[in-house]
Amino acid sequence: MNKPYSILLYYCYTPIEDPEAFREQHHLFCLELNLLGRIIVSKEGLNGTVSGLKEDCDKYMAAMHADPRFAKIDFKVDESDKHAFAKLHVRTKAEIVHSGLLHIDPNVRTGKHLAPKEFKEMKDRDDVVVVDMRSDYEYTVGRFKNAVTLDIENFREFPEKVEELKEKFKDKKILTYCTGGIKCEKASAFLLEQGFEDVYQLHGGIIKYGKEAGGEDFEGKCYVFDNRVAVDVNSVNPKVISTCHVCGTPDDRMVNCANPVCNLHVAICEKCGWELDGACSTECKEHPEKRPYDGTGYYQKEMNGYNPLKGFNRKKKTDVQV
Repeated sequence: MNKPYSILLYYCYTPIEDPEAFREQHHLFCLELNLLGRIIVSKEGLNGTVSGLKEDCDKYMAAMHADPRFAKIDFKVDESDKHAFAKLHVRTKAEIVHSGLLHIDPNVRTGKHLAPKEFKEMKDRDDVVVVDMRSDYEYTVGRFKNAVTLDIENFREFPEKVEELKEKFKDKKILTYCTGGIKCEKASAFLLEQGFEDVYQLHGGIIKYGKEAGGEDFEGKCYVFDNRVAVDVNSVNPKVISTCHVCGTPDDRMVNCANPVCNLHVAICEKCGWELDGACSTECKEHPEKRPYDGTGYYQKEMNGYNPLKGFNRKKKTDVQV
């Protein structure tokens, strides 16, 4: 049976002349469609992940594709039985993904895009190195077999790691990948700028690879930035690679420590979760501010009187368009 909700993951590098005006219009348009999620708007484009009823998400995608600026958006769509977010946030920022590489325009130059099947065919060649462009907490729970990972907590640290890659792999073909493809747009362009000659990127990222190539050789789960936390992508040869933070047994159950002062985001097996009442250690279990544990290890942020229209100087209109 088809699930009633859709979860959309997407981005588009395209000039937006007045990001703040667009942000306001787009926020109201999403409210009209009852969408929830996170969208970043900047002069260089749009980056979003939202959830809503399938028919509302279909309307959103159709409206975006009807706008010439966003006609090329490649939406990654998952089914869900409920919303994947509790709020709608549409914000303006300098970049649609924070890299510090403001001078790079992926529409001018970037790595060669590989369809999932092309990536699958190339990734194990002797002259190829597969590089994960995500942060450490993401690749710890899942990554491609034999992929090179970077010791970074945030993508903005990536430029600092290029010299290490150059020392080891300058003469190799570089295949980059990330969750949905957006980080690779600038990462692959920067690698080319730094002297790498053969640079490629997995078009649509891990999510698209799972849908079109069965996720083969992606070990573990793919970390996602919604209430699901991590999702399965490999239906061919799945394997658990993360281990319980407490006991060390193989487990990919990502949780947040019940102690909000710690809030460590790691894998903890169900047994240890119950034994420590959702905490990552005995010390955190005994912390006076520890949150009640319901077995999930997920703690919804306080709504704090959340008002989706807060900050607007006019009432919501029924004819707002993107």
